[in-house]
Amino acid sequence: MATNAWEPEEFSGIGTDVLAGIDFVLTDIDDTLTTSGRLPALAYEALERLQKAGISVIPVTGRPAGWCDMIARLWPVDAVVGENGAFYFACSLQSGMIREFAQSSEKRCEGRQRLDRLAETILASVPGARLSADQKFREADLAIDFAEDGPRLSDKDIARIVTCFEEAGAVAKVSSIHVNGWFGHYDKLAMTRCLFSRHYGLDLDTADRNVIFVGDSPNDAPMFGFFQNSVGVANFADFLDAEVTPPKWITRQAGGAGFAEVADAILRARGDQ
Repeated sequence: MATNAWEPEEFSGIGTDVLAGIDFVLTDIDDTLTTSGRLPALAYEALERLQKAGISVIPVTGRPAGWCDMIARLWPVDAVVGENGAFYFACSLQSGMIREFAQSSEKRCEGRQRLDRLAETILASVPGARLSADQKFREADLAIDFAEDGPRLSDKDIARIVTCFEEAGAVAKVSSIHVNGWFGHYDKLAMTRCLFSRHYGLDLDTADRNVIFVGDSPNDAPMFGFFQNSVGVANFADFLDAEVTPPKWITRQAGGAGFAEVADAILRARGDQ
């Protein structure tokens, strides 16, 4: 679906009856919880307020396993889906850390060897492309930085990175800062289904109306397309010229302030604010 035909509906128009029934808040991290690369206090506080209200908060991100281990342990969240669906981690005082992967360790090792070779091809083919600074903390994918630590590459160069992945038979997803690629058939939505089934004993198809997802970029497309309560923060408008599945609602504010806008509305509807 081409987003240039998309007429965004303001998030303020979502019904309070819908928001009052939300039990799970799923959220991307980069440029959804963060603003200009930083996690603002109001976004982190929103996570904590949601958790205190009994709402399960689950970041669903392209960030690496090393980061996700820390997030699952230290942030006010129930679990985290990382590396675009390669795994979920959940940590509690009772059970300690639970780690579930989409692929076996053997498959991940095989994929890593192929991705290391592919990295050399991409860096040689696209001047200015660089490995993401967090690559060393990744278990299953390859992240090519086009905007985080250095000048933003052109749309043409970003498209060339995607082509390199796809020509090698890898899946490629574009976030607001990286192109992530991996070998295997999984994504953010597939691992979220796994999390709901294994960790909560819920079928995501029937639990959907009690879930809201907040994101900002093309790699959130599977989530935007599935959830009836899908929300883009205002900076999703940066991708209106790309052919990506859009969210159903959009906030007035960008980044972390947009996420806080969603959290505030949910808590008001539930009478928790």
